[in-house]
Amino acid sequence: MSRRDQITMSAQEVEAFLAEQRTVVCATNGVRGWPHLMPLWYVVRGGELWAWTYAKSQKVRNLERDRRATLEVEAGEEYHELRAVMLECDAVLHPEREVVEPFGRELLARYTGATSAAELHPGVREMIAAQAPKRVALQFVERRRATWDHRKLDGAY
Repeated sequence: MSRRDQITMSAQEVEAFLAEQRTVVCATNGVRGWPHLMPLWYVVRGGELWAWTYAKSQKVRNLERDRRATLEVEAGEEYHELRAVMLECDAVLHPEREVVEPFGRELLARYTGATSAAELHPGVREMIAAQAPKRVALQFVERRRATWDHRKLDGAY
């Protein structure tokens, strides 16, 4: 078995890893040809990563020109601990308030520890409602995946 095959994560391992982690780095193609990298909070919906950001942000401008994005979620400090999921995706921009606002509640429920969007503090719900007209929900449709989990090597390199 090749090293690549040894460290590849299964679909179940990817699902658990993405549920455990909290930040995805999103790379878009900048206007000057350089990659533009930005961290985002995310939610996994139907096996796809979703995030939100301000509609006037550079990453949205980049995605309006070129819908391709590469996402990476990673963990580990030392080489033998490194784990990651890298996804090449097409981004779908959802500026509609009826999409953005409920997504914002779902996202903030995940990051505030609420068990559901309905349990969010009223102040958080008001903040989301106020921000929704200025934001875009980002749906990342996966085209290709690479994964690795160096812990599977048991220290043998």
